[in-house]
Amino acid sequence: MHRLPITLQALTLLAAAQVQAAVPGWWTAFARMTALESRFRQESDSLVFGKLAREGHLALARGGRLRVVYGGGLTVVCDGRYLVQYDPDTRTAQRVELARAVRDFPLLGILLDPARLDRLYRVESLGGEALKLVPKETGLPELKATGRNGLLRTLEWTDPTGARQKLELLDPKVPAALAPGTFRPQVPAGTRWATPTG
Repeated sequence: MHRLPITLQALTLLAAAQVQAAVPGWWTAFARMTALESRFRQESDSLVFGKLAREGHLALARGGRLRVVYGGGLTVVCDGRYLVQYDPDTRTAQRVELARAVRDFPLLGILLDPARLDRLYRVESLGGEALKLVPKETGLPELKATGRNGLLRTLEWTDPTGARQKLELLDPKVPAALAPGTFRPQVPAGTRWATPTG
């Protein structure tokens, strides 16, 4: 029986198939999900500011919709077109077009549209439920992600200032439905609107 030589292309395809097979199921589910809701803990560790941690609640849905409420009341809401940030301590708000916000903060675009992940990142399994996401484009951070029980649990990265960042979802779930006003910015009368710079 004639044996065919193993080509470099065949080895590459085999290696790619093995990596894809090693990718945990939660990753595929995350890219396809329509909505997610969770309490979260966000940690930052930098040489300038030291270690900081904040907690809050987030909800996101397809179509670029997002709501993040921090423990102190700071709120970030995106309706798919505009992102509005409201700070109750200073009674100020800021509205930015979503396209600009994503340009300034690429990681925001990933949370708003998980389906983009395969186009922007190459996935490498780290074993178990952990993945490394290697960017295909400049300007994106390398990410480490973990999941559990079929859902995303943590994202870790280093931001452009060199600070190490970690976002931990404490109790993620796919909600049956989100309230109609979830992604509608609610800014009290008398709020001072700041003009974005740059």
